[in-house]
Amino acid sequence: MDVNGTVAEGFEPVREAFARNFGTLGERGAAVSVYRDGCKVVDLWAGTKDVDGTEPWQHGTAQVVRSATKGVAAAVPLILQQRGELDLDAPLAAYWPEFKGQGKERLLVRHVLNHRAGLPVLDRPLTPEEALDPRHGPEAVAAQAPAWEPGTDHGYHALTYGWLLDELVRRVTGRRVGEWLAAEVAGPLGLDLWLGLPESVAGRVGRTGRVDGPEPAGGLRSRPKRSVTAAYDDPGSLTRRAFAAITPFPDQNDPAYLAAALPATNGIATADGLARFYATLIGQVDGVRLLDPATVERARAEESAGPDRVLVVNTRFGLGYMLHGTASPLLGPGSFGHPGRGGALGFADPESKIAFGYVTNGFRKTVTADPRAQALVRAVRSALT
Repeated sequence: MDVNGTVAEGFEPVREAFARNFGTLGERGAAVSVYRDGCKVVDLWAGTKDVDGTEPWQHGTAQVVRSATKGVAAAVPLILQQRGELDLDAPLAAYWPEFKGQGKERLLVRHVLNHRAGLPVLDRPLTPEEALDPRHGPEAVAAQAPAWEPGTDHGYHALTYGWLLDELVRRVTGRRVGEWLAAEVAGPLGLDLWLGLPESVAGRVGRTGRVDGPEPAGGLRSRPKRSVTAAYDDPGSLTRRAFAAITPFPDQNDPAYLAAALPATNGIATADGLARFYATLIGQVDGVRLLDPATVERARAEESAGPDRVLVVNTRFGLGYMLHGTASPLLGPGSFGHPGRGGALGFADPESKIAFGYVTNGFRKTVTADPRAQALVRAVRSALT
């Protein structure tokens, strides 16, 4: 496999790991980018733009990053809090009065970000057409009764997270998350990162699809323990219902899906866009920094930990971000970010001043710890020792 791009001196292990992913882990097309202290030290790409095609991946090829979108979207309420426009400890209904009811009066804004809202499922799943209409998701979660008392436990809000966050931001700013990110973050910083894909860049986005490969070493494996398998197989479980909040799930290559803005699932990014975004959370990039140090500490402080009522493994969350742990290994104990189901990963590690972005067109069965991304994270770690 011909690997394109550059690595700074000392980061050669990342190039080697990236090349091995194509030879041993079934990679079809992918890119990885790493920033250190605001400067790009890894910028690599290889393979094909489309998972089922022959056109080569170009510098600037973008992909759907699935739940890695959540980490990007989480920056919006944190920046609003930093500006004094949002109180994370206020009831969500203070900003969204129609949300009150069904036992949600004491549900706080922070419960949306730390997955303690108790709203991972919908009693009536949305159709794909309803899900792509920005009104239906917020209306559905506002009418939904919690599966547990908000604030008392945690469980991954796979799809509902996006509707909760989108409507909150709209009530506070008058703009939805995708619009706010485009105007306040991606546009000014020149990030190749979109939530709601403009037609003008649609030609840069590769087609995605399922690929097979060897078993991952950790996280939520494609042959998980029996309790996890049972949860995914049981139509009545919170696990199955959370991932079925849109039924059937839209075709992720459909232009209508890409043009919509679902802050939990359909962000589109290049590896550089994802890494550069995280670099601006923890330090300056070209003179711009998004989060001040106090907000970074707030974002990565543990808010939820232990058995996850949806993912059925131990997870750790800060405010909108997964934290380093067995379910989602990142660079080190202080890292925060978010994986995308099936492959993508973005995170920052303030201690080493590393920001990381990986995107792929080949989706695996993995949920939080894809072996290709993990191989690259280990290579970055080895480059730092």
